[in-house]
Amino acid sequence: MSLPHPSSQPELTSLRSPRVNAARRLSRRAQRGKERRFIAEGPQAVREAVNFGTLPDGSHSVVEIYATFEAAERHADLIARARAEQVTVLTATDEVIAAVCDTVTPQGIVAVCRFVDTSFEAVLAARPKLVALLANVRDPGNAGTVLRTADAAGADAVVLTDASVDLYNPKAVRASVGSLYHLPVAVGVPVEQAVAGLREAGIRVLAADGAGERDLDAELDEGTLGAPTAWLFGNEAWGLPEATRALADEVVRVPIHGHAESLNLATAAAVCLYASARAQRAPGGCRG
Repeated sequence: MSLPHPSSQPELTSLRSPRVNAARRLSRRAQRGKERRFIAEGPQAVREAVNFGTLPDGSHSVVEIYATFEAAERHADLIARARAEQVTVLTATDEVIAAVCDTVTPQGIVAVCRFVDTSFEAVLAARPKLVALLANVRDPGNAGTVLRTADAAGADAVVLTDASVDLYNPKAVRASVGSLYHLPVAVGVPVEQAVAGLREAGIRVLAADGAGERDLDAELDEGTLGAPTAWLFGNEAWGLPEATRALADEVVRVPIHGHAESLNLATAAAVCLYASARAQRAPGGCRG
């Protein structure tokens, strides 16, 4: 299907239109949860959403796409793919796109998407070997970055506890850079239930904490990281409380060989997840 001619009138021009108002309301967590819909901004996120395809109920992951004429022409392949998937594509003014987006400089294309998270039971049923478990992670950028890192490290799932940030917060979605669509993500799971379920599935739970008695280098040297593992990551500011650390099989610290006071959450998660990924793929590891 051809794109509208640039001289055509955009289909969405009013900030007060019911469609635009409905999309703007998705900036609020309560509204996202009520409708189980969120906004994906930019061509990369929209492309991943379109490529994800249909959900278990048969509906497409994308409800509709809004794009300026310029963005529609620049990303003509994406628009064509969306239309081939029977996704509604509407042209919009720059003002409409800016009103729907959370960013200061929008890229001209956004999508209203359906939630794609899965149940914790489905995560366990898939017999994962590497899981990132986020407990009390409140910064959406960190949550999205850890999700992206877990995807890059080849993790099988990410689990966000009920005390963590909303997975569909616009900043979290942007920080995930499409990884939201690449691996199963379970949300709203009490940390006690998550740890118990993972352990019952034969997965060793390691809490990442700077005060840990175990050292990540020692875990690597002793070959213990080759087993199915879930890494438990805590709050950015105060880490893991004692009660949560006590749930884990071991509390492991990332060694600081220089003079830095500590590592931030996303960096520590990358170090831990990649250490497990390498150990699991080595001879004798669960993926070896």
